[in-house]
Amino acid sequence: MLDERIDALLADKGYDADTIRAELAAVGVEAVIPTKSNRRVPIPHDREKYRWRNLVERLFSKLKNWRRVATRYDKTKESYLGFVALASIKLWIPFVHEA
Repeated sequence: MLDERIDALLADKGYDADTIRAELAAVGVEAVIPTKSNRRVPIPHDREKYRWRNLVERLFSKLKNWRRVATRYDKTKESYLGFVALASIKLWIPFVHEA
């Protein structure tokens, strides 16, 4: 089930809908979604958790620099995820390797 795999859903304002929030609450997942500016009653969200969303978005942006990841040339999900893992490692190495 969904609640066994995730604790919180980090999303942008585009996902600020009562139905999405209700479905997440029904399975016990925290909705970390800022409210749209036109919502009459703003719903608070955890700002610290929401900051992590930016890191995830930047990672996907860097992964898409590899054309193979952005266009999904691979035929199978195993080979696609394998290349995503290799690209992620290549991005990660400069942060852990001391020059």
